[in-house]
Amino acid sequence: MSEVLNHFLKYISYDTQSKDGVEAVPSTEKQKVLAQELALELRAMKAEDVIVDDHGYVYATIPATTDKPVPVLGFVSHMDTSPAFSGAGVKPQIVKNYDGNDILLNQETGLTMKVSDFPYLLKYKGQDIVTTDGTTLLGADDKAGVAEIMTMAEFLLSHPEIPHGKIRIGFTPDEEVGRGADFFDVKGFGAEVAYTVDGGGLGELEYENFNAASAKVKIHGTSIHPGSSKGKMKNALLMAMEFHNMLPAFDNPMYTDGYEGFFHLDSMEGSVEEAAMDYIIRDHSKEKFEEKKQFIRRVEEYLNSRYGAGTVEVLLRDSYFNMKEKIEPHMYLIDIAKAAMEELEIEPLVTPIRGGTDGARLSYEGLPCPNICTGGYNYHGKFEFIPVQSMEKVVELLLKIVEKFTER
Repeated sequence: MSEVLNHFLKYISYDTQSKDGVEAVPSTEKQKVLAQELALELRAMKAEDVIVDDHGYVYATIPATTDKPVPVLGFVSHMDTSPAFSGAGVKPQIVKNYDGNDILLNQETGLTMKVSDFPYLLKYKGQDIVTTDGTTLLGADDKAGVAEIMTMAEFLLSHPEIPHGKIRIGFTPDEEVGRGADFFDVKGFGAEVAYTVDGGGLGELEYENFNAASAKVKIHGTSIHPGSSKGKMKNALLMAMEFHNMLPAFDNPMYTDGYEGFFHLDSMEGSVEEAAMDYIIRDHSKEKFEEKKQFIRRVEEYLNSRYGAGTVEVLLRDSYFNMKEKIEPHMYLIDIAKAAMEELEIEPLVTPIRGGTDGARLSYEGLPCPNICTGGYNYHGKFEFIPVQSMEKVVELLLKIVEKFTER
């Protein structure tokens, strides 16, 4: 078994699912269990400055092996898995020498991952693919990134003859609920620049992401017995439906891709008396992002003018911003990663992230931090998979980036 696969299978056995709406970081104490395990492994590798802080962040140093003045380089991944789908009791299976056909994930339920639904499976014909059994997510987002960084660290620490500068490692909790950078010690981390290892398919390289905000909408109604409610009842459920229907129908994730933004209704609950909706708002363009926030405010104002002041309350909160403007002064990071990929015969795929990473927030806090691939697909669900050979290639990529950064 390859070293990176060995690390990966170990890490996905830990349930580290984060939880939205929790003020504490980490949002679930179980994330600290994996954090402590990673710290133990790093110490066993003879990494230096290994720390797990009170919030579950893990930091470590791979000491420099050259006297050449090389800026400190960082690598960052997150330990938590998405609240969207269970990450407990993961039962991975390895499809060896994948034959290009549909993959049966679960014998009992008949759940099948179909090539017609996921045609990019065919890119990995002949390789070994790690899948779920269809009852949980796999956890490649981002335990593949964690495993790849750990494998890189293990190799460098056991080969001190390889010249490189000081390298810093950081593993974060709660990235999936937008809190991964909240308590990241940028100053203490001490890196001049870094890469998050939190992308998708092999070759992905990203330095643009969404501007992001959340909108929590509360609708206050008036419940009256329906037999005597004429002119008195205000049905919060109906007003919630009206609110949603006033948003642009095609500014919706199911109709958008590339640089197109959206309003996404993530949850909805309620009764006649009160209803609540949670939205996320996304756009790559800062101008269009601000327009979307203004639009949702105008809907709030209109419904309050129609049904009475205070009927609709919208709490808008910015989450993160497009890191492009913070990376552009450091485009050598992209050039190094692209050159490293090309030397390893990986096709660079420079694409905008239709989401966000810790790197976006860290870039705004003074640590320029573009994102590179882990090799995985179909994150946050039962069809998640990752080719073993892609993970191995990403480890090679990280080592090549270190080499090129040292030579620069």
